[in-house]
Amino acid sequence: MTFDPFGDYDTNGYLRNYGNLKDREFVKIQEHSAFVSNLDEALDFLSPANSPEITYQSFLDVHRILFSDFYPWAGQDRLSLGVGRNVGKGDAVEFEQSDRSRQAVEWGLHLAAKGLRQKPGAVMGAFAWAHPFLDGNGRTMLLVHTELCGRAGFAIDWTKSGKNAYLDALTKELWRPDKGLLDGYFVPLIYEVSPREDWRQRILHIQGIDGAHSPELNIAYHSDDPNGPARYDEIRRARGEDL
Repeated sequence: MTFDPFGDYDTNGYLRNYGNLKDREFVKIQEHSAFVSNLDEALDFLSPANSPEITYQSFLDVHRILFSDFYPWAGQDRLSLGVGRNVGKGDAVEFEQSDRSRQAVEWGLHLAAKGLRQKPGAVMGAFAWAHPFLDGNGRTMLLVHTELCGRAGFAIDWTKSGKNAYLDALTKELWRPDKGLLDGYFVPLIYEVSPREDWRQRILHIQGIDGAHSPELNIAYHSDDPNGPARYDEIRRARGEDL
């Protein structure tokens, strides 16, 4: 299934990109090129000197910096775009509805302020559950999470994390948030903070950061998927949330 929330895939390509590209692998290559080109600017933007406080707006700004060379809607969340109210990946992963995404991000920021070293996985899980953007969520929240960890005096050694193992732990966290599932995965990966100069290379060496050659499981659907709302309700119940 092609993710086409704007309904203009035939004329404007996948997710309305500037090149009108349709091939998913080529789209991922161009996304990654934009990410690499703008990574330094995004990291500099997140530095304490430029962003004394990390807020939901910080997520929007980082996404805009990273992807505005490729997506005209970069920096705008699903709610402001008015598309993709329900978004998921495959049958296993479901994300927050667009009108509650900001609340989920801000809950993650609240957890981080209370003690990120104790709950780095719960914070990442809240960001992932929020899924505010049509694409580029993982790389955006990775940069924000890296900055938050740095301010707390530690870092996650992503080079020692396997993509599949991390995604499995993250999926479990989405279904059962703040139960220590992703926190436990991160524990052996924590090390004392390194100089900011190292962050670019550490991030670029993360397994799967380029997003290319993704399995079919990673193809998302939008709000007119007839099974989407039911899966959303299912995960909300599993998370212990009122419908």
